[in-house]
Amino acid sequence: MEEENLGQPLLKKRYYQNCPGCKVDRAKELGTDVSIRNISYIWMTVLCGTLPIASLFPFVYFMVKDFNVAESEEDISAYAGYVGSSFMLGRSLTSILWGIMSDRYGRKPVIIIGVMTVVVFNTLFGLSTNLWMAISMRFFLGSLNGLLGPVKVLLYASIAYTTEIFIEEKQALGLSSVVAAWGVGLVIGPALGGYLAQPTLKYPHLFPKDSFWDKFPYFLPCFVISVFAFVVAIACIWLPETLHYHNGSKESNDNVEAAEVDSSEIKKDKSIFLNWPLMSSIIVYCVFSLHDIAYQEVFSLWAVSPRRLGGLNFTTNDVGNVMAISGFAMMIYQLALYPSLQKACGPVNLARITGALSIPLLQSYPFMTLLSGSTLYLVLNIASILRYLMFEQHQRGAANGFAMTAMSAFKIIGPAGGGALLAWSQKRLSASFLPGTHVVFLVLNIVEGVGVILMFKPFLGEKKEKPMEQLQ
Repeated sequence: MEEENLGQPLLKKRYYQNCPGCKVDRAKELGTDVSIRNISYIWMTVLCGTLPIASLFPFVYFMVKDFNVAESEEDISAYAGYVGSSFMLGRSLTSILWGIMSDRYGRKPVIIIGVMTVVVFNTLFGLSTNLWMAISMRFFLGSLNGLLGPVKVLLYASIAYTTEIFIEEKQALGLSSVVAAWGVGLVIGPALGGYLAQPTLKYPHLFPKDSFWDKFPYFLPCFVISVFAFVVAIACIWLPETLHYHNGSKESNDNVEAAEVDSSEIKKDKSIFLNWPLMSSIIVYCVFSLHDIAYQEVFSLWAVSPRRLGGLNFTTNDVGNVMAISGFAMMIYQLALYPSLQKACGPVNLARITGALSIPLLQSYPFMTLLSGSTLYLVLNIASILRYLMFEQHQRGAANGFAMTAMSAFKIIGPAGGGALLAWSQKRLSASFLPGTHVVFLVLNIVEGVGVILMFKPFLGEKKEKPMEQLQ
């Protein structure tokens, strides 16, 4: 019987009339998938999840200052760090749960819930009147939002969704749209937060003093993002579902079980924790994630801090300008230069080089307080652009559920630790050793240095195959 089956397909594809996943697979087989429309769906959902993360950096210092919770101006950065960490805390606690939900109930419901979470809790965050309300809203925004986790969790359901909805030849285009949407969010998010926060101070002819906008000075950027998210939520009504529903048919279950035999046999007796090449990559990814989120938090808080505390005394507009310009430069670099550099150096060597070069660059930041005017803006923008380009290398890591959960856990430490460290440093401006913010950027560089070291053997090693006789 086995000989008679040689050359015959092991599985025969069957399509069920009322199954949404089968409709997508059928369209892919026939080559009738609407790529532009599907790319637009993915692009909008990822952007919707990215904007709330980046938008608060320019104004979170002023928001916490207005809460009047800090005993001194030096303590503001520490409380601002708690606001930044609360989102990642919520995300790390629920990312696996949202992955299970998307596998069980479908990608589309999880995407819609994630988008509506942005609508509700990002709006409430803009209406925060005290520190605990701000922390709570950011926590719920992270924990109830399945948009930013990894295809067990949605940036992951977006990546998973991308691989499921496109034919193989077009998956690269779909995945690049996810990366592009993330990059656009890094540009638009800080710009919105910087330009639209405190509108009564910046645009008094449009937003008069003692009005609603004066009582809630950080609502406008949150409201604009929430309106965009609401539009995306409506558009998601036409989002095709990729999960298969076969009404409990025994035949369909048999097909599914047969299709999964190979993958289950491959994964049998293998633990993710015993896979050293994978685990070493995840560790490096987590260390760099900790560094990068801490840098973003520290940079924005340091830039808006007064000169007497070692800051630059920037406005929200100034911070938004720098972060938006850097994000735009990163997009250009990613599209135009990165492929050539990666081909010439290899992704790991390129990350090692950029990681090492970022250390002296970052340690130069405290000396920028000696500059002023256009010279300061020019030097700071150049440094920030270079730092963002190096930051981009760190983000090209493993995209699996465990890696993203671990990364989120590390990112809890970044904003809170960075904010507390900055607050402490501003109380020791007259110290004889590493005064003021010098110690902050030194600690960031130590973390960066650890990440660079971990990228060399024996930490980041190749997996060695066992001889065949040992496997038998």
